[in-house]
Formats: sequence, structure tokens, C-alpha cells
Amino acid sequence: MMKKFTISLFIYIISVSTLFAEDPHEAIFLDNRFPSAKTCRPCHPQHYREWSVSPHAYAQMSPVFNTMQAAVSFLTNGTSNDFCIRCHTPVGTILGEAAGMSNLDRHPISRESITCIVCHRVNQTYGKVNARFSIAEGDLNQPVLGSTDGTIFKEAVADPKYSLDRMEYHRDVQRFFQLNESGFCGTCHDLTVINGFREIEAFSEYKSSPAAGRGVSCQDCHMGQAAGVYTEDEELNDSALCNSCHVEVDKDIPNYRTGPAAVVGGKETKPRKLTNHMFAGPDYSIIHPGIFPHNPNAEEMATISEWLTFDHEAGWGTDEFEDNVSDDYVFPERWAEIDDRYDARDILDEQFELLAEYWEEMVLLLRHGYQIAEIVTEKADEKKGIQFKVRVRNVTNGHNVPTSLNIVRMAFLQVTITDSEGAVVFQSGDLDPNGDVRDRHSIYVRNGQLSRDKQLFNLQSKVVTRHLKGGEHEQVLPVNFSPSPLPFSRPSTTSTVLTGHPRGVRIHKRSIKPLGSRWAKYKVKGNALTGKVPYKANIKLITGMFPINLIHALHVVGFDYGMSPRDIGDAIVERHVVVWEYEASIDTAKDVSQVSWKRADLAETVEKWGGEHENR
Repeated sequence: MMKKFTISLFIYIISVSTLFAEDPHEAIFLDNRFPSAKTCRPCHPQHYREWSVSPHAYAQMSPVFNTMQAAVSFLTNGTSNDFCIRCHTPVGTILGEAAGMSNLDRHPISRESITCIVCHRVNQTYGKVNARFSIAEGDLNQPVLGSTDGTIFKEAVADPKYSLDRMEYHRDVQRFFQLNESGFCGTCHDLTVINGFREIEAFSEYKSSPAAGRGVSCQDCHMGQAAGVYTEDEELNDSALCNSCHVEVDKDIPNYRTGPAAVVGGKETKPRKLTNHMFAGPDYSIIHPGIFPHNPNAEEMATISEWLTFDHEAGWGTDEFEDNVSDDYVFPERWAEIDDRYDARDILDEQFELLAEYWEEMVLLLRHGYQIAEIVTEKADEKKGIQFKVRVRNVTNGHNVPTSLNIVRMAFLQVTITDSEGAVVFQSGDLDPNGDVRDRHSIYVRNGQLSRDKQLFNLQSKVVTRHLKGGEHEQVLPVNFSPSPLPFSRPSTTSTVLTGHPRGVRIHKRSIKPLGSRWAKYKVKGNALTGKVPYKANIKLITGMFPINLIHALHVVGFDYGMSPRDIGDAIVERHVVVWEYEASIDTAKDVSQVSWKRADLAETVEKWGGEHENR
């Protein structure tokens, strides 16, 4: 019954939004207001390719985000308004698209999320305005804003070999100084809810960081040649630090690549500084590869609805499948022809290659952020037990880890100790059947089916509320506990400038400050040991996009693309990243000084999705 209700509610939200949709012809005219990234692709193919798989391009396409926006709106009776979605699809917000509508019904440019013009058509300095900024409207011929004065562009316009007079292109490039500054990123990456709750503080963390003091910007780390590190920063290029984080960083190589920023008619423009637009982060796509990364060929091949019916995991369009498929196998009408299935598979192979490339960048970024800096074995006695501690370090100097929406970002240690016969004698950081760690938010822990992991080390910050929703609440004096029996997101009645939160809610922050560290301490009781030595100890530092309990909290409004909560949860857990792994052999009969922890080979972590994509 509950499942039917949630699906019906989501359909209702979508149907109400489509009642107010623009005239179908409006979709054509909108291209003259907000050009698509596809119009930039012919001259900027590399920038387009990097962007197409980026978290910026995925921001609105994410089924977790889209449902979070709808769920928060539902739970606050609409008073949260467009707070979340105006960051994830600025164009869709300007167009007045309903916050809860399905991505299948949005305008294609709205689905491009943080598309080219969201950065390169902003011509005013806004600062920390919770993503309330204006995008200069106009067709492709209108000027774009860049980090340079457009000298190379103007030379190309004047050079007849480029034949620009035969093309549609932006007629001018104007320098916008803030594109090079971290304040430009702070417009979206520092957010305060209407009630004074500081939900995202990445920019604030940066402002008080060593990187800011050294003049290193967000762009220097996240748009340079190495994901998440500024290769010209002397502090991060210290040999001891680089050796300890196991990442090769050559300080002799300039931070940014150089090369042609555009290719016009097959001819490259003059080399210049190039910025990487992949913006690798902790998110990774969990939706059908036919609809993400953004791909004009995929869009021409089929609609989103049609792609969702293409069973790529079954092997459609591969020789192995097509040579053995039975004659009575029923395909959806769009994929009934074998040639179409092979053409679709060719497109998906391109998608898998790009997704694998992004996965490698993401793992590199995470390794530039997290480090197991030290493991100290303090006790190893068969009767008294085993005791050790692990120091986890933030090796970035620009912000906390995790950062941004750190109330959903997981970074935890998974510790397993087994005896010589493989029996588990200690475990922390293991997952319950849903894929959650065993903290207070695990449904299995709350139901009493599993014990709480009291030694869990998890850097995920937690939201602490004084109460949940309004309504009747027994108390001594006849004073309303809540001004209204309905849940609303209200402006705070007191100043929240210093506290960063209203009276009823706050964040218990567990992240690590720049270049800081935290110790995780573990104790294995003697009565848990079996005497079958040596014991094998394994420590993994794992990151996760979202906890599965978040999916449970959001399922009240259903998920986009026809995905079930189980589909979402399984995909998230499947994409957990083992950032670092260490192993040791512990013999309780020997001195603890003989325990040597060694880093495990993590080549599979980087290659994981590349190999799996090849099999798909």
C-alpha cells in the first residue's frame, strides 16, 4: 500500500507540473535564449567531452538529487521552494519548471544541469547568494565570458583560414575576472537555508584554509592537470607528504595543461592555458549509460524513455548475445531491429569508455584528499586482546574532507581481523543487509536486528534536530511546542550569523580540517580471540556517495527513471570506493613491534569500472 502511495504521489507531482508546461513550440525558441552545450561542442570538443561526464553535467540528472528536492518540498509543504534545484538546474529554474517534475519531461537544456552558459554567461559578481544569479540570455551569437581577454579568439576571427564567416559562433569573448577566483564557486558551494541552517560550507572552509592564504584557488586544484591537487604548491609538493600519500606529483610540471582551446573546421587555434572541465568529485552516475554522460549521438538515437528499455546488461547489441538470442525473444518496439541494437551498443561503448575515464579521475581525487597516515599497534596479547589505532589525514590544504554536503558523504574505516583459519574475530565498518554501516541510522540497528558498531570511524557529519515535525506534543505548560501543526521551513526568529543554525537543528561536524588528522582507536577483547595465530588484520578506507538510510528517507516520493529504492541502493553500494587498504599479520605470541602494516595493491580500484564496462 505504501509503495502505491509513494508512486502515486510522485506521478501527481509530475502531472501537476506538466499542466503548466509551455507550448510545445517553445522548446525550439528556448535555444535562442539559452544555447545548449551541444552548440559549443563543434569548436570545443575536448571541453565538451570533459564536461559531459562531470558532476556539473550530472547535477540534475541524478535520481537521488531529484527525489531529494521533491521529498524536501513535500515534507516542508512546499516552503523550501526552489532552494535545492536552483543550483542543480539554473536554466530550469529560470524557465519556471516545477521542482518536482521528472527529468523525462524537462527541457533538454534544463537536463544539462550546470551547462556551459551557467558559468560563461554570468557577467556580474554575486558572491554567496545561494545560487540566486542571472544568466545573460541570447542566442549562440551573443558574447561569452572567459578568463582571458579573448585575444586568441579575435585573431582567429580575423584569420580567413578558419572560415568563421560561414559559421554560427559567439561574436565576442569578454574577460570576467571572477571566473579565476574561488568566490565564483562560492555562489553555489556555500549555501544557507532560509531558516539560517548552513547546509554547505565548502567555500567558507576554503576561505580560512592554508590554500586561501597561499593564493591557491578552487580552480587551481579542481581544473588543473591533476584532480584535486595544485602541482605548483610547495607545501603539497613536499617529498615526504607526497611519498606518504602514495601519489606521484611532479612540481616541475605546470599546474595547467596548454593547448588549443578551440578546433575550428579541423584547424586548431593557438596554444594557451587549458582548464579541465571534468571536475571529478565523489559522485558517480548510477543511471542508464544511454542517458548519461550527455551525448548528442545518444540523444539522436533514442529518447530517454526508449533508452531505459535497452537492456545493456543482458548484452543487447553484442555478438555474444545476438548470435545466441532465441527467435521468440521479445524486444521493445524501438529495439526490435538488430541493426539498431548494434548501433546503440556502439554508442554505449563510447559512454563506458568515458565513464571509466571519469572513475579513474575520481579515485585520484579521493586519494589526494584522504590518507591513512599511520597505524600503531599498541597491544597484541592472547588474553588481554589486540589494540591498535589508525590516523586518518586530510592531505588537502583547501577544505575539510568530506566537504560540501558532508551530512551525506561517507568516508569510513572498515576493519576486519580473522584468525589463521579465516574465522572473523573482529569487525567494524561492515555493512548491514541494506548497505549501511551499523550506526544509529541503520534500520537493522534501530530494529534491534543488529548491534550498533560502537567502534565505527565514519567522517559523515550528522544532522541533530530538537524535534521532527509539528503536531500535538504532551508537555506541562499549555504552550505550543510548534507554532503550527504543519511542518514549514521558516525564517529564524533570532540571528544565526554566529551559530550557523537555528535553535532546532544543527550539524554535528565530523569532517577533518585541511592538513589535519583524526585517530581511530580499536580494541579486540581477549575472549574474542581463538588462539589460532597468526591473525590477519585488514583496514580499508572507503568512501560512499550516500548512505542507504537517506534513500529510505526519500522514498516517500519515489525515484525518477522508474528506479526502485533497491535499484538506487545497490548501485550506490556497488560504487563504494576503496581509497586505501592496509594489511598486517599479528601473532599474539610475539612482540607488537614486529607487527608491520603494509599497503595493499589497489590497481583494481582504479581499473574496476573499466573492466566491468568492457564486459557490458
